[in-house]
Amino acid sequence: MYTSILSATIHGLDAVPVRVEVDVSSGLPGFSMVGNLSSQVRESQDRVKTALHNIHISMPPNKITVNLSPGDIPKNGTGFDLPIAGAILQILGHIPGNNLGNVLVAGEIGLDGRVRGIRGILPIVSLAGKLGCRGCIIPKDNLEEAMLSENIQVIGVDDLAEFITTVRQEKWGRKEKSDTEISMWRQEEVTDSVPMDFADIRGQIPAKRAALLAAAGFHNLLLLGPPGSGKTMIAARISGLLPPLTHEEMLELTNIYSVAGMLSKEHPWIVNRPFRNPHHTISPYALAGGGKIPQPGEITLAHRGVLFLDEFPEMKRASLELLRQPLEDRKIWISRTGGRYCFPADFLLVAAMNKETSILIQADTSVAA
Repeated sequence: MYTSILSATIHGLDAVPVRVEVDVSSGLPGFSMVGNLSSQVRESQDRVKTALHNIHISMPPNKITVNLSPGDIPKNGTGFDLPIAGAILQILGHIPGNNLGNVLVAGEIGLDGRVRGIRGILPIVSLAGKLGCRGCIIPKDNLEEAMLSENIQVIGVDDLAEFITTVRQEKWGRKEKSDTEISMWRQEEVTDSVPMDFADIRGQIPAKRAALLAAAGFHNLLLLGPPGSGKTMIAARISGLLPPLTHEEMLELTNIYSVAGMLSKEHPWIVNRPFRNPHHTISPYALAGGGKIPQPGEITLAHRGVLFLDEFPEMKRASLELLRQPLEDRKIWISRTGGRYCFPADFLLVAAMNKETSILIQADTSVAA
């Protein structure tokens, strides 16, 4: 018997639709998964089997084959647990056959049957809206983040039992919050979040004027001065001088931080321009983004905001060299075996160095000359 459920995977910063196909046939009992899978996805079979057993649902002694289509796209993450379990439950008759038609499902399952949150739920839910799905079933832990996408009906579930009960309903598609409640909630988010103010700085008039000019024209800035003179304090407040984020920019930044798994559960909405302050020992991969399936690096996390590099001369040469492309193109391309990814990197670069260090650099340059 065959069935399929729509899900999605994250490819760079975008969600890509994936069709979870499950077939139960006669033959030697077994559970096999295919479709260009990572080790995280392959572990789904053990989580799903154990979770179904712990909610007293017996797996049939048949051959179960799971295919995640299309097979040419790498699959990563734990979000396929819930659609795989849903497809098996549909075959076993615990869920009506047409109740998950044109519905996107994503979520991780614990061994006790609880449904846990996953990364990148905002681009996944946005994809469901673009595809014209009638609804989306996700973990309740991700519900607040998913409600930022207004063009799709979303249901959050806590465990497999609630998932089965929800899908069995004839008309389960509904919004957890009204549009008025969402608007009020967003307004509270913006009101409660205030960036740091330049009024906290005493003196340093030339440096404050330079920071104001840099923010006005989105120019890069180099701060020189002895330790304790307030270089970091000034840099941290430059993002507050930039114009407020538009709705599209907020959604774009929230999407990036959702993929990176860096959103707060209580306030999953980026309302201020980011300020990133990595340590000077940061590796080039952490700065640019990397991994077998690349994740956003610091320069992407600073998109639409400020990237502050303290102790600038102490940074690795490779880390400084990779800044050339994003400073010119406002984006960075990362090539890996799994594909080629483009991450946005439109940031204001603020660097700082000690005055004594700059004198030594000038002396070395004149000696070499």
